[in-house]
Amino acid sequence: MSAITRDQVRRYRVHAQQLDRSPRADRRPDDAVILDLGVQDTGPDGALWALALRGVPVGAHAWPHELALSWTVRAAPHAYRRADLAEVEQALRPYSEADAAKRVLSAGRPLADAGIAVLDALATVSRTMRAVVDAPLDKGTLSTRMTAELPGPYLRWCAACGATHMYEMPFRLAALHAGLDLEPDTSPPVIRRIPGWPAAQVGMLGRTTAADDGRVDVLRALLHLLGPLTPRQAADYLDAAVRDVTARWPQDVVDVTVEGRRASMLDADLTALSDPPGGPVVRLLGPYDLFLQGRDRDVVVPDSARHRTLWPTIGRPGAVLAGGEIIGTWRPRAKGRRLGLELDEWVPWSSRTRSAVDVEHERLAQFRGVTPA
Repeated sequence: MSAITRDQVRRYRVHAQQLDRSPRADRRPDDAVILDLGVQDTGPDGALWALALRGVPVGAHAWPHELALSWTVRAAPHAYRRADLAEVEQALRPYSEADAAKRVLSAGRPLADAGIAVLDALATVSRTMRAVVDAPLDKGTLSTRMTAELPGPYLRWCAACGATHMYEMPFRLAALHAGLDLEPDTSPPVIRRIPGWPAAQVGMLGRTTAADDGRVDVLRALLHLLGPLTPRQAADYLDAAVRDVTARWPQDVVDVTVEGRRASMLDADLTALSDPPGGPVVRLLGPYDLFLQGRDRDVVVPDSARHRTLWPTIGRPGAVLAGGEIIGTWRPRAKGRRLGLELDEWVPWSSRTRSAVDVEHERLAQFRGVTPA
């Protein structure tokens, strides 16, 4: 069993996630391996900035047609290749009834009390949502219409809104199963039909027992992009049931130890993990960049005292990545057409690192279409 260091893991992930790629104007907008897993789009420096950091020629608010946005993993908005959406929907179906109940959180109890299986409930919500969204609808309008269509076990009283409406998790998780996506850069979100969506796929939450999910396989993508990891860490990432993830764990994995703790890696990636490329890569990672999404935070940032700073409950900063290490945080400070950065240096930065951060600052400003300040 190979013994792997934290530094090897981080440098492997930099390379596997293509953070060491240089920008290229002739690269396709959907040419990024992280799209295999989905790219979370939370905050102004979300999915498109994550793709830009990986050398994809995209700019803020300029969503290319090749990309689509949908509520998926943990009910958060994620970007995918538009051509993959039907297969993404199949790959993200709950693995079992117990798994579905875990994913919908508190919405599962009233359904169980009413004798309604969560998988059946998600199918009902999906079919209803598909029928209701006959034209693009903002979230509030869709929620109102769905509340009128569904019986009591699907609904809850919301003190914050002062109204009764659907539970949030089934509402979001059902959308892609209904063949719906999100119109980018809309607030409140606008939900719309995906053109050409297979009618037979609407509300089909059943799964085969085969371990292979097909061309879009989220467990393999997780192992490749965030490995080494354990089934529990993968389940935490997906909000899935550990038992179901363990049952579907790929067969072609090998065990390694990271600082003495056992985890799994795809056999094909073991060489790259054992001897990852290293270099002075400096990047301004967005707050929800995939590099920061691993459930082994002590590997990403060994100093646990920094965890609350980097991963607060609300208001996450971005992270300054240098050579595979997180060396500080950043926050945008915009004033008119000028973009400044508020930097928190965790360690003394060399002049080379500071110059590289300046370059990335200019890159972020160019991405946003403003001037660095």
